Amino acid sequence: MPFNPASWVKSYFKILGFFLFIANIGKYAYTEISLLIEFYSVNKLDKKIILIEFGNTLRKLRLAKGLTQEQLANELGVEISQISRIERGVINTSVTTLYAISKTLKIEASELFAFDNIP
Repeated sequence: MPFNPASWVKSYFKILGFFLFIANIGKYAYTEISLLIEFYSVNKLDKKIILIEFGNTLRKLRLAKGLTQEQLANELGVEISQISRIERGVINTSVTTLYAISKTLKIEASELFAFDNIP
């Protein structure tokens, strides 16, 4: 059965999601620990492909919203180089950054996993 990241993420967010209360800003952040656990059970080549596809998808969504890497970085409070490394698939971003990206782009987190090139 081919690996489908988008449906995998959607089902995990539906089944295993839980809330982490952020006291200092009074907002809820979704964390998905099982997402990270599953990621580490994927083989090394698949991980690289997933990171590259995630980065490509992030770039498309960012550009569709008319944002530069600098603007997105400023909104997230991170360095521009971090956005660049995520988009190039060089680094694996955290769940909290993923959540912040989805809120900044006003999208569902699962949209970041709608990959074009993974069967």
